[in-house]
Amino acid sequence: MKNITLEQARKVVDAAIAKSNELGVKMNIAVVDAGTNLVAFNKMDDAWLGSIDISQKKARTARYFNMDTGAIGQLSQPGGSLYNIEHSNGGLITFPGGVVIKGQDGTIIGAVGVSGSTVEDDHAVASAGASAV
Repeated sequence: MKNITLEQARKVVDAAIAKSNELGVKMNIAVVDAGTNLVAFNKMDDAWLGSIDISQKKARTARYFNMDTGAIGQLSQPGGSLYNIEHSNGGLITFPGGVVIKGQDGTIIGAVGVSGSTVEDDHAVASAGASAV
């Protein structure tokens, strides 16, 4: 299994911080490897404390299912094929802000989770981070 390196994870965090600054938001940014182990984390000054846990769960959720958390959220609505999935794995986050990270060869090497603003901003920041690899 290929994993994101610390150097790559730092690039993800730096790109996510840059996007956060561009949007004028304060974020918590978590990067996990392919095994969902935390590799890098950053809490921007004045970011919400409650979003620390959410950012890490978004990253793990994206990697557990190899898709953006927003996509899982669409499938987990009442009547959806994944309804109530958020109760599995010790608690998942099924709204936008978690994005898988792929290596040069297209394999998933980790994921980034971002929390601290609207889900639209969270997703934009996570996507900017993931694209830094």
